[in-house]
Amino acid sequence: MKAILNHLFEHKNLQRDQAKSILKQMASGTVNPAQIASFLTVFIMRGITVEELEGFRDAMLDLCIHIDLSEFDPIDLCGTGGDGKNTFNVSTIASFIVAGAGVKVAKHGNYGVSSISGSSNVIQYMGHEFTNDPDQIRRSIDQTGICFLHAPLFHPAMKHVAPIRKEMGVKTFFNMLGPMVNPAFVKKQLVGVFSLELARLYAYLYQQSDKQFSIVHSLDGYDEISLTSSFKRINREEESLLEPEKLGFMRLQQSDLYGGTTIKEAADLFQKILKGEGNAAQNSVVLANAALAIETAKACSWDTALGEAKESLSSGKAYQTLQHFLA
Repeated sequence: MKAILNHLFEHKNLQRDQAKSILKQMASGTVNPAQIASFLTVFIMRGITVEELEGFRDAMLDLCIHIDLSEFDPIDLCGTGGDGKNTFNVSTIASFIVAGAGVKVAKHGNYGVSSISGSSNVIQYMGHEFTNDPDQIRRSIDQTGICFLHAPLFHPAMKHVAPIRKEMGVKTFFNMLGPMVNPAFVKKQLVGVFSLELARLYAYLYQQSDKQFSIVHSLDGYDEISLTSSFKRINREEESLLEPEKLGFMRLQQSDLYGGTTIKEAADLFQKILKGEGNAAQNSVVLANAALAIETAKACSWDTALGEAKESLSSGKAYQTLQHFLA
């Protein structure tokens, strides 16, 4: 590891196989915490290359506990996190709206590292018990339309890295990897990323796959459709710059997306929105993200997808999905 660190300190890059091998070494527990922190810091100080990101992804997928949900053909709505915006749990709320609209969801999530409440924090607070038992997970997605894949249970090899990430408290390349390493190996994804540079790295890698995908980045820094600015959307067919107004929404203020200061506040807001008691701004942002996920999963028009998302929320189907999921 010492040689690798010196290699990186000389401003040199890693090859794909090197990156894969190093991440596996870190996961094995043979690399000391100071060296792991130093390694992570390199990629905070400089950008990551496609080869490095591919290698890290390959290692994570090799080491993960795989669950086969292909019979459900689910979609994952997942952001990289790390945008530092402290928004409420937009993609997770949108996941329940999507499931309420009849599209199966395999939501991959984790505890917050650089935010107050990650998806796992809020789901756990509301009473859901995490599991990696295949039968329980299949029963959840079959009966409620959604299952939750808590990352630490499916990536146990990362237990040596997780405490270091938490102590660092800033985004690392593991934020970049999160959406890429869903243990169900989903074929459909809505991915939010925290930078344009990362959006293009993702686009390059996803174009090499057989996924149906939409990658989004709001130009004012959000890793989701925030409706606070124009946003970049990349799919297999095109790369486009979209305005909130063109999609039928008012432009929002960043304060409209504030997620609170505690996990309790995040959970209360989560349920309030799904009950249909959110304000116009909160409803708009979750509906925009849910609609894009439905459009991606079903290859339908934006108007059709948005209509289905609105119906799921307004009819109470999204909240019923949450209730059944938590039961």
